[in-house]
Amino acid sequence: MQTDYVQRFMFENLDIRGRLVCLTGAWQRMLDGRGYPEDIVSLLGHTTALNTLLGANQKGAGRVTLQVQGSGPVKLLVADCTAELRIRGMAHYEKDEIPQESERSLLGDGRLSVTLEDLKSGKFYQSLVPLEGETLEDIFEHYLSQSEQLPAFLRLYADGGALCGLLLEKLPGADARDPDGWNRVKHLAATLTLDETRNAQPYDLLTRVFPEELMRVFRLYPVEYHCPYDEGKVKDLLRGLGREEVEAILAEKGEVVIRNEMCNHEYRFDAHAIAAMFHTSQN
Repeated sequence: MQTDYVQRFMFENLDIRGRLVCLTGAWQRMLDGRGYPEDIVSLLGHTTALNTLLGANQKGAGRVTLQVQGSGPVKLLVADCTAELRIRGMAHYEKDEIPQESERSLLGDGRLSVTLEDLKSGKFYQSLVPLEGETLEDIFEHYLSQSEQLPAFLRLYADGGALCGLLLEKLPGADARDPDGWNRVKHLAATLTLDETRNAQPYDLLTRVFPEELMRVFRLYPVEYHCPYDEGKVKDLLRGLGREEVEAILAEKGEVVIRNEMCNHEYRFDAHAIAAMFHTSQN
């Protein structure tokens, strides 16, 4: 059974399209070793779910990066997703300031940025919007309605074991096909729960949520967490700094430590490793 996927679908008689994301193993690997509190897990899960839904709509060699920057205890939520649906993400927050309050109080004022990167040409396309809404779901739904120029309905769920996102978009001809169709499917979509999505086949899940609607279901897209340990790239970075600067850090700290927050990796180099690195680069 595929437990990490995006499922695209279309309501045949309504001119309404949708995407469903459900992640278990990939999501748990992203959280592994992070020790995030429950509220942070939920917020990062919502961000990752939407980011994956956006990534599944890209074609070619692209990457979508979603960032929420706030003035509250949660300073940064970031997730990115390639066209191959390889995901990664992280949260940065004030560890001693996580009140049991609303999502908006955790975020404060700030902005949402969505960056589309063409990996072949190196070109970036970025949109920035202020945070508008009381929940992250509200903020994201507002952004989608503005950016896609289509009415959108979004449901996001996450805990430490799984995440789920359901996105519906109302196409221009929907009201002519069925004046009540959009309200009807929104009402049904709002009944979806996170527990329903665990270990469920996507087709069975969709037909259970929308039992009376005729749907066209497209092929399933697998999703994986991808943030490999890459010591070679870090060594190239240190060589780029130059031997003098790296040895100055070594003299001050006793070792050189590079931390990759996005992947939760730490790279440590002692004097022997630094000497060997620059000896290799000179040969």
